[in-house]
Amino acid sequence: MIHCERMSIGMRLYQLLERVDVLSVCRDCEITSIVSDSRKICPGDLFVAISGIHFDGHNACGEVLEKGAAAVIVERDLGLPHQVIVSDSRTALNKLIAAYYEYPSEEYKLIGVTGTSGKTSTTFMVKAMLDRLGKKTGLIGTVKCMAGSREFPADQTTPEPEELQRLFKLMAVEGCEYVVMEVSSQGIAQGRIDGCRFEAAAFTNFSQDHLDYHGSMQAYLNAKKPLFALAKSAVSNADDPKGAEGVELFTGKPLFISVRGKGVLNASNIECDIKGTRFDLEYNGEKRHISVPILGNFTVYNAMTAAALLMQCGFGFDEVCRAFSSVTTVPGRLELIPTCRDFTILLDYAHKPDALEKVLKTVRSFSTGRVVVLFGCGGDRDKLKRPLMGKIAEELADFVYVTSDNPRHEAPDAIIGEILEGMKQPKKRRVISDRREAIKTAILEHQPGDVVILAGKGHEAYQKIGDSVLHFDEREITAQFLSLL
Repeated sequence: MIHCERMSIGMRLYQLLERVDVLSVCRDCEITSIVSDSRKICPGDLFVAISGIHFDGHNACGEVLEKGAAAVIVERDLGLPHQVIVSDSRTALNKLIAAYYEYPSEEYKLIGVTGTSGKTSTTFMVKAMLDRLGKKTGLIGTVKCMAGSREFPADQTTPEPEELQRLFKLMAVEGCEYVVMEVSSQGIAQGRIDGCRFEAAAFTNFSQDHLDYHGSMQAYLNAKKPLFALAKSAVSNADDPKGAEGVELFTGKPLFISVRGKGVLNASNIECDIKGTRFDLEYNGEKRHISVPILGNFTVYNAMTAAALLMQCGFGFDEVCRAFSSVTTVPGRLELIPTCRDFTILLDYAHKPDALEKVLKTVRSFSTGRVVVLFGCGGDRDKLKRPLMGKIAEELADFVYVTSDNPRHEAPDAIIGEILEGMKQPKKRRVISDRREAIKTAILEHQPGDVVILAGKGHEAYQKIGDSVLHFDEREITAQFLSLL
């Protein structure tokens, strides 16, 4: 990501508090920096006390004032001088940082995309299409961040507030007219987009994911809704059972998309093969043929969402349809890996049940040989999806290599054991815990006509094992083992 030195802002406290929900405020004072880590406090800082899982910043407020903090932001009365009481200190922190950067996201039109799947592909399409329409566009998301043509590595789908506001400011400095960003449920729940105003926002779809964080499917859905209270216009998926509920906090009338004729923007005559996806796009009685070089029937939904967002931003149907000519493949999303052999390798980020199911059904629709999938599940994440993914892989693939993903602090074999709980046909699978070895085996054991899907890692060029982040680029690994054939 973009790293910079510690903030030194030299602003008045009351300037920073303009958009914060303040319950009680101390006298105005000069603030030199905003800090939420008590160990980093310096004289003149504004300290924001966050109640975390392992440490409550309120317990450090007396100490930071003794060290010279100008004021402290708290959620309850601590009986301290120079305290500002707010309803939610985490939300206040986000707004304070936005105030420091002078609310940069208001200097251009901001577009947000949320949903379980499709965020990355949709945002990439939106950026490519806006670029084609002559609008300098920024991108913030899972794969990378961009300011026009400048690229920066991404660390989180929706960055932490300070990083996000730095990116927003950079987009403004670079002269971006639009910025399109992926908005995760966790990012919304933690208030990272508080203080933002969205020209348009989209809800792609909803299925199981992140239950380790949200606890239940309803809580997960509810976490996405506040995005639409910040949006001037909204797009949603009429074919998704939660498509209407997901955008219920939007005060206007959303633009619904559908492949079943239930939307304002509809798709029909869908065709998908190894070369890409083609369909007819219909709006107000007009129909245009669309072709994009991205595999998968689900690509139609992503493309329709991108088109709908641009239309909600004021672009005409014809110019939006013409802009699809600039869309290219998305890194790690059914990415075709050249083999120069009699079989095909696809790289995909699918790491949740619904995504894996869609990928396998897509490949099944055009494959003339076996559909082979290699996948694992991430450690320290939702355990309930592991047997579900095992079941889906077994039912929809001809053969499955069960392996490791990013085990993090869990034992890889334990994760694999939970995947296997959903699988009932031992003859259809092979367990190889070492992912590199599993990829090698899948390549060397291929049969003519196979489509081999390496699922779960996608664009990631690393593997997380314990506290280590190891280089692991599946493009490099496949090239190495293809040379052995």
